[in-house]
Amino acid sequence: MKERLTRGLRVLSMDWLLCAAILPLLLAGLVTMYSFTGESYYFQRQLLFIGISFFVFFGASMVDWRFLKRSLGLFLLYLFGNVLLVFLFIAGHTAKGALSWFSFGGFSFQPADLIKVLLIVVLAKYFSRRHVEIADVRHIIVSGIYALIPFVLVMLQPDFGTAAIIFVIWLGMVVVSGVSKKHLAFVAGALVVVAAIFWLFVFAPYQKERVLTFLQPLRDTQGAGYNAIQSQIAVGSGQIFGKGMGYGTQSRLRFLPEYQTDFVFAAFAEEWGFTGVLIVFVLYGIIISRLLANAMHGASNFETLFILGVAVYFMGHLTINIGMNIGLLPVTGIPLPFMSYGGSHLLAEFLALGMVMGMSRYGRPAERPNDETELLGHIGQAR
Repeated sequence: MKERLTRGLRVLSMDWLLCAAILPLLLAGLVTMYSFTGESYYFQRQLLFIGISFFVFFGASMVDWRFLKRSLGLFLLYLFGNVLLVFLFIAGHTAKGALSWFSFGGFSFQPADLIKVLLIVVLAKYFSRRHVEIADVRHIIVSGIYALIPFVLVMLQPDFGTAAIIFVIWLGMVVVSGVSKKHLAFVAGALVVVAAIFWLFVFAPYQKERVLTFLQPLRDTQGAGYNAIQSQIAVGSGQIFGKGMGYGTQSRLRFLPEYQTDFVFAAFAEEWGFTGVLIVFVLYGIIISRLLANAMHGASNFETLFILGVAVYFMGHLTINIGMNIGLLPVTGIPLPFMSYGGSHLLAEFLALGMVMGMSRYGRPAERPNDETELLGHIGQAR
């Protein structure tokens, strides 16, 4: 009886406003990829992925994640995740030019999606144990190594979009951890050097072409610039109220490639217009704001940093995906959270949010343990 009551209280302690904001986004994605003229392959599979993801979400919300702070298991999981990325080069499946997937019959799995969540946990644990001495530049270097290993393995696939998200997660968590301004300047200088190295020795020719096309949109309208131009046409043609559900010519007539995944925002904007886009922005804003609110009530610095990392993770995806859909950023293979087709990214997103819910259940006590110091206070001291 007591166990049932405890489980019931856990469910009631969920952030239902955050959950309510997710549901319309899932529905928007489903409606956008639904075919009104024939079999809806993507729609049906996405329903399955959503069902599995909700199961993961509620399961993760029931776990007490404090064990990660004092367990070597996290480091072993980090090693295992990187081993999976290495194993892709042996048994992986190539899709869209990247060796990023394990294929199991009719389903594929992209391990890099879960690596993002795992990296957030690793960095949260690292910074939470060193927040008193965060002004030391070596913590930027060590944390950078944690992020560099999966970053390089993903770049070698090559998957520039996912690698960019890994970098954004690391940079965002370095910033929220309270690093000093002079060290941020050092990071900025290092980024310029790294960018030059990647441009000269790492980027594949098609990746360079995407960047050049972004800088010169009319450089190759039928090649590298085609997707970006069609996406901008779709977004612009939606005007204020859109063309109506199922009447998006760019997506329904296949002028807009990958409208179920990378360009689902453009396809949605064409059918629902500025009004629909504004609603989507409000829903994402609710999710981010609820994450920030939960972060401020974290039981310790570990929970606070993890939840802030999840917020950075979602903001990174939103910024890059929408940016490339409206022509502000180069085209990369980044899904839009909750709306793009795919099981791997949905599992990662719902796992991250489930962990946030689990951490929020044992939110900040009235008084922290003596060995804990307020994170925000040390951010100011570090600077």
